[in-house]
Amino acid sequence: MEYTTLGETGTTVSRLCFGTWRFGKTHGDDVETTREEAHALLDTCYENGINFIDTANVYGDPDGTSETWIGEWLEEYDREEFVIASKVYFPFDGWGEPGPNDSGLGRKHVRRQIEGTLDRLGTDYLDLYYIHRWDDETPIRETLSVLTDLVREGNVNHLGISTAAAWKLTKALWTADVEGLERFDVTQPMVNAAHYDEVGDYLDVCADQDLAVCPYSPLAGGFLTGKYDRAADGSVEAPDGSRATLEDRFGEYYATETAWDVLEAVESVADEVGATPAQVSLRWLMEQDRFTCVPIVGARTPDQLEENLGAVSLDLSDEQFERIEAARD
Repeated sequence: MEYTTLGETGTTVSRLCFGTWRFGKTHGDDVETTREEAHALLDTCYENGINFIDTANVYGDPDGTSETWIGEWLEEYDREEFVIASKVYFPFDGWGEPGPNDSGLGRKHVRRQIEGTLDRLGTDYLDLYYIHRWDDETPIRETLSVLTDLVREGNVNHLGISTAAAWKLTKALWTADVEGLERFDVTQPMVNAAHYDEVGDYLDVCADQDLAVCPYSPLAGGFLTGKYDRAADGSVEAPDGSRATLEDRFGEYYATETAWDVLEAVESVADEVGATPAQVSLRWLMEQDRFTCVPIVGARTPDQLEENLGAVSLDLSDEQFERIEAARD
């Protein structure tokens, strides 16, 4: 495993982060990842040197399932060996009908949610706490103020921000600097080789401010693994049970014209280096030189996770890297 410093923090993480949004997630009567499967995947992380684990208070059905399963697994390991990230924003469905203060980033809601998250994870601190979305109803100063308190009280080490517009990220950083509050060190936008330019302004801010980028959906929902084919009518031909068959918006969200061009370039590079398209796609992100980039990978099985781990030992030439980049044009 390769390791890197997470942006401007002093925390060292594996070059891949393991995402646990599938833990306990249901589609009808089917569970994407059961408790036993979740623990097997976490075992695989440990055995292969992944020390960075990403979750959220609303992952799983019911909410909190992912955090609970991670906490149960951590009982058998040394907590200090892992960098644990979670998130706050959405209503939490485990406390009855949501009230007026049961969502968003106001002080009251954040305080309540951090207590639940720490309890479910069985730890007294988080290494990284993200705001899961931007809250237009709460002044960013209040949000940063309560998050600063959590850092200074020892409940959280570093702060992160997930999905937001570039100007909102800039506003948050400016507010933190002017008010003497803790600032965001890590971001978590949706970034992959086929969906990069759409968040270009956001990434420019990250590069300028030395923020680490931990992309979710680095394989475009599985599209960049090469397991999908293009039908004659332009639609996506997908294997049964794949994400494309479970999400109605998959085609318009991931399988864009640009994405097909990028996939072609990724597959050509994969053939040249004897790797899978998934490994090439992940390595392309890891080799971004404007900011520290640590992709968040999800997997259904240990074998799939180990395949993704092959990206760590892969090398792309400058020409191969640029060919994938050029396919976005």
